[in-house]
This record gives sequence, C-alpha cells and structure tokens, in this order.
Amino acid sequence: MTSSPVAVEADVVLPEPRAGEVWTVGAVVVNGRGEAFAQRRSPDRALFPGCWDVVGGHVEPGETLVDALAREVGEETGWRLTRLRRLLRVGTWEGDDGRGIRHEADFLVAVAGELSAPAQRPAEHSGHRWFAPADLPELLASGHPVDAYVHGLLTLALHGTTAPE
Repeated sequence: MTSSPVAVEADVVLPEPRAGEVWTVGAVVVNGRGEAFAQRRSPDRALFPGCWDVVGGHVEPGETLVDALAREVGEETGWRLTRLRRLLRVGTWEGDDGRGIRHEADFLVAVAGELSAPAQRPAEHSGHRWFAPADLPELLASGHPVDAYVHGLLTLALHGTTAPE
C-alpha cells in the first residue's frame, strides 16, 4: 500500500494484470534539466548483472501496479512517487534467471525528494547517472539488449518517440 496518494494523469491507461501473470514496473524520472535517471545493476545480481536499468521491480502478490511502483521508487532511491505522467511501454520479456515470462509496464513519473542523492543499496545498484538526450547513445555501447531497452525507454521519455533501431 502506498503511504500517500499517487496522482495519475487522466490519459494514462493502467494495464490490468490477469490472474497468474508475473508483472514488473519501471519508472523513468526526468529532472529539471531534462535528464533521465538510470542506475547500474550491481555486477553480482542474478538478473542482468552490470546492466543499466530504470527504477522498478516486481509486483508483489496483492499489490497494484501503482503501489508496486511507489514501493520500488522508495526502496531503490528514497524518493516518493507523486505522479504517473505517461505510460511509456507495455511488453513482455524473459530474464536470464530461468524464472519465466514477465509482463512489464514502464511509466514516465514525477517524484519528490533529493534528486541529487538517491539512497541506493550497494548490493542492488553500483551507481547511477542522469542522461541528457545527447548522452543516450552511450547506453548502447555494451551491446547488451537490456541496455538497449533502457536506451529506448529514456529516448521515449525525453523525446516522446523511440530511437531508430
């Protein structure tokens, strides 16, 4: 349950998970300089070690997508989710951990808190960075599909379109 209400823009349609589906949520945070936040997954993580990622994670049983997103934002950064501004993408993926198919909903969000000092857990994330539009191609340097996915999300959040493949 969220500790305070999260506003949802009128044109945001929330996906409706079906019974038995495993869902994840992601939040793209953009600061006042027009830069999007990404964090580096720790190298010893079971799922996508060392890759760039947005804030988010798995939806727990009994949680709504919004509640899960608010929880994950708080746990991973110490910020408070205040608004869902836009649904960026809904899709499915299979991790490299053998745990099957997940459905994912990614949102452009607004948060409250000290953006210059996210409260990250070193066991989960080894660092973070704010990406300006001109910096986005750097996300493609590794060639890893997860980094390319994050590149697409940040491009969509900052430009309103996905980058050409």
